[in-house]
Amino acid sequence: MKITVSGEAATVQDGITVAKLIAERDVENPQYVTVTINDDFIHSDDFETKTLSEGDQVEFLYFMGGGR
Repeated sequence: MKITVSGEAATVQDGITVAKLIAERDVENPQYVTVTINDDFIHSDDFETKTLSEGDQVEFLYFMGGGR
């Protein structure tokens, strides 16, 4: 199945979950990553059950804190 991950074309197994994609992509600090699929935010509680579909666009986002 073909999807886009962080702007790059990728081929993944059919029915892959967000959690499995995070593991396969070796995402840094997976406990802090926010995921969007087709610009919709996916709640971290749903990573284990949310499956991807052909043509999905997935982004891994990290929100940084800081400042004064």
